[in-house]
Amino acid sequence: MKIYLVGGAVRDALLGRPVTERDWVVVGARPEDLEAQGYQRVGREFPVFLHPKTHEEYALARLERKTGPGYRGFDTEFSPTVTLEEDLQRRDLTINAMAQDAEGSIIDPYDGLADLNNRILRHVSPAFAEDPVRILRVARFTARYAPLGFTIAPETQALMRQMVASGEANALVAERVWVETAKALAEPSPRQFFEVLRGCGALAVIFPEIARLDGIPQPERWHPEIDTGVHVRMVLDAAAALSPLARVRFAALMHDVGKGTTPEAEWPRHVGHEARSAALIEQLCERLRIPNDYRELALLVARHHGVCHRALELRPSTWLELLEQCDAFRRPERFQEFVLACEADMRGRLGFEDRPYPQAAACLAALKAAQSVVLSDQDRTGLDGLSIGKLIKRKRVDAISAAINSN
Repeated sequence: MKIYLVGGAVRDALLGRPVTERDWVVVGARPEDLEAQGYQRVGREFPVFLHPKTHEEYALARLERKTGPGYRGFDTEFSPTVTLEEDLQRRDLTINAMAQDAEGSIIDPYDGLADLNNRILRHVSPAFAEDPVRILRVARFTARYAPLGFTIAPETQALMRQMVASGEANALVAERVWVETAKALAEPSPRQFFEVLRGCGALAVIFPEIARLDGIPQPERWHPEIDTGVHVRMVLDAAAALSPLARVRFAALMHDVGKGTTPEAEWPRHVGHEARSAALIEQLCERLRIPNDYRELALLVARHHGVCHRALELRPSTWLELLEQCDAFRRPERFQEFVLACEADMRGRLGFEDRPYPQAAACLAALKAAQSVVLSDQDRTGLDGLSIGKLIKRKRVDAISAAINSN
């Protein structure tokens, strides 16, 4: 029995990046061999074991044979006769198909080290085409490593386009799409994830709401970049610069999807796109089973980003309406995320990237002023619940007014 460190841990160590988790492959062993040493079996479809002390994952070397569509359509074979090279061959990219032995030597049968040094993402074998999740993984790795100069090999790009054309991407299931998307949104360059999907045709299959924005014009006065698809990618760049939170980046990306359903006769104006955006976000989140915190923030930004942009022109009573509609008194942290996504929307425009956005500070100042309102027992004397609510609102409006005027 031989044990090798494999995959991302080897890759990231060679890149000088932090290694956050380690995976191991066991060659020449049977399940009972590991169980006899105290390993705990956790894998359902194929044997994966937890180390009795470190609880890291150890998988028996295995082979896979395609039997049906999608990532579930495989038969898995494991036995002591499966070699390390055979196990590594089933992996997606050459930079993920390296191993390290107990002495620290690198085993690299598919030239992953050369691709690592040349900053290339290249598929290991034609078996790449058997699993559509690999399209998403290549896109995610591009979002992570593009800032380091990595690009996708032309033959891998061609294979991904072929997979989409053959319908393989249609077999992707919601859970896997969202797992990869959420990870990609947290990467240094999340825009690259969607650019890669767009380039191979998968964006229209997985995220049609986003794909249809390309070529949709907007008023040049507010959007010098004109194209809505360009705008949302610029917004995602701006969101990535403003916040590390994936849900802020998701909300920024989705805020204008309703413009994709504006009748052509109404272009370049998009009256009512906020409500249409909210409806499409609801549909997308239901389809991909996206968590509620992402959905709720995206809906707030879609519905209210225009009001945020006009913040300096609002009456104090309108300020209060915005705070209430965003549930800012109970969820002040989420309101701050809402403001960040709105700022990203403003900065994601040609020539607007470095303009000041005083609306952000004004929104937070209004919330702070309204939060400061506290009714004394004397204020509440003789008032019923409805009257107390009206009094709180009036005092909050007054507090917001004072805060705005002081600035």
